[in-house]
Amino acid sequence: MIRILHSVSNMDRAGIETMLMNYYRHIDREKIQFDFLCNKKKPGAYDDEIIKMGGRIFHSPGLNPIKYFEYMKFIKKLISEYPEYKIVHAHNGAFGVYSLHGAKLAGVPIRIFHAHGASITKDWKLPLKLICKSRLNSNMNQHWSCGIESAKCYFGEKTVRNNDYLLIHNAIELDRFVFNMKVRADMRSKHKLEDKIVIGHVGRFMVQKNHKKLLEVFGEIHRLEQYAVLVLLGDGELEDEIKNYADKLGIRNYVMFMGNVSNVNEWYQAFDVFVLPSIWEGLPVVGIEAQTADLPCVFSSGITRETAITENASFVALDEENHVWADIILDKAKKASRVDRTADIRKAGYDIELEAKKMQDKYLELLKEL
Repeated sequence: MIRILHSVSNMDRAGIETMLMNYYRHIDREKIQFDFLCNKKKPGAYDDEIIKMGGRIFHSPGLNPIKYFEYMKFIKKLISEYPEYKIVHAHNGAFGVYSLHGAKLAGVPIRIFHAHGASITKDWKLPLKLICKSRLNSNMNQHWSCGIESAKCYFGEKTVRNNDYLLIHNAIELDRFVFNMKVRADMRSKHKLEDKIVIGHVGRFMVQKNHKKLLEVFGEIHRLEQYAVLVLLGDGELEDEIKNYADKLGIRNYVMFMGNVSNVNEWYQAFDVFVLPSIWEGLPVVGIEAQTADLPCVFSSGITRETAITENASFVALDEENHVWADIILDKAKKASRVDRTADIRKAGYDIELEAKKMQDKYLELLKEL
């Protein structure tokens, strides 16, 4: 059995981490085992499951420039204690250079950078991110990406033109997400939503996900349709701020903050429309999940067009006025029926049963080449 060390934030229910867990559950764990290098001390929602499946969880000093030398020392010690790590697989955006550089110094032969974002967030960390991004190429030797636009962002147009990267789809368990009328009825009854227009969103409360825009749009929706409710799944550092903003807009009683739930698949059945107004994304797992449930989806222009698999996916400019967003969302919510989309999603390459085998074979191939 070989062990792969994945560098992540922490193993919570977020997009990258959920994608990794989908693959982890479906690889042959007698051949390949996943371990996780978490760069935040906060425990993750998936930790217990990882341990039960035989995985290890390590916690680094953190991706902080002040702790750079401490981080390198930590990686060197980790690899010396576990010399079986021949592959380090980084998922941290530009900051993935930390684990990749540490792995290079420690003599790890296969260093995979996995591109998940189609742009780099322009926040106060931007100068540091750009420095880190400039160092990626000299520290990775395998280019993996969730989509074409993410590959362009991190590897450049030439790499994409030459097809010098591996496309790993954000694949899911299709059976869990395919539309189910009974689950829909049960969820709507349980949460007293039978007579409501249910607008759904799944995402961490962080700047990237653009919750303030979503609340403003929902304010317009509720003005037009008094039976509309907004359901928000997820948690995060900005949750209290967003709750306060809902109060300020006078819509708090019509917004359901459900937290970090384990039954997201069931909530997709209860929704009438799915909205993702992100400032930027790579290729969001939630977009694939929602389309598998045959939900009408309204994505922002900050999300790559690759995300659209069904004809029910629409894109709206981020700077479009709120009432325009509201009209589009309400129109989408009136979709008459939903059907089994399994064939469409599988054809597009998002069936985890098939994609996990592809990832597994690639790991084994890389090791054979050593």
